[in-house]
Amino acid sequence: MNAILQIEVSENNGISYLQHCYFTTPVKVMNITEDKRSSCLHLMLMSSSPGILDGDQYEIDIKIESGSSLQLRTQAYQRIFTMKQSAVQQMTVQLAAGAFFCYLPHPSVPHKQSSFTTRNSFYLSSNCTFIYGEILTCGRKLNGEVFTFTKYQSISCIYLNNKLVIKENLLMQPGLIDVYAIGQLEGYTHQASLIYLAANIDAAAIQQQVLQLLSNEKNIEYGVTRATENGLIIRLLGYGAEILHATLKNIAGKLPKATIDTIL
Repeated sequence: MNAILQIEVSENNGISYLQHCYFTTPVKVMNITEDKRSSCLHLMLMSSSPGILDGDQYEIDIKIESGSSLQLRTQAYQRIFTMKQSAVQQMTVQLAAGAFFCYLPHPSVPHKQSSFTTRNSFYLSSNCTFIYGEILTCGRKLNGEVFTFTKYQSISCIYLNNKLVIKENLLMQPGLIDVYAIGQLEGYTHQASLIYLAANIDAAAIQQQVLQLLSNEKNIEYGVTRATENGLIIRLLGYGAEILHATLKNIAGKLPKATIDTIL
């Protein structure tokens, strides 16, 4: 199935609104903004499909105009079903000057013999605030499907004023690479990452605050790195999807209020 989603967000008198939205089956978009006077637009991605199926192709295009804000959410875990071939997704997000974007989707759950590739391209202009997270599970753990998927690859490229500043390439092929080996997951079953970029922040101080927050978490291995631009890259390893998802949201909620007062 080929699915298309297009979103454009604009701002008027300090209020962000949905200027344009177009989608095809099975994708749906719901405006869940509680306060219609809020400076941030809250949208939820929904689907009439139970998950990603063999041969699916998703194309997502998002534009956030100057001074506008968008927090994008998902409805549920992203299930990637058993496949004979593969499925792909392409997401492109463009942020104009001073725009705000936050996307912390639910974890991905690749089923046995699934093969999925997603490519994300983020284009940031000056003075943008950008928050993006990703969580990958080992599969349906309670069903005994632990790293039985064929392939999962997520490539994320972040551009600032058309210059590539961060490139992430997460590739998991359990049949070819021992996921428990040194340099891989080393016994953990779930992984998460969060990228935070913002202008005019004290990244070193925020790094210490995030490290202090994570020091209180149990059964999670973590690392917090300063990005080449002003921001942080956070990585987590654990044994459960819910705790990693909650941890990412907790981190986001503790980021400077001046740049993140619209989150959660």
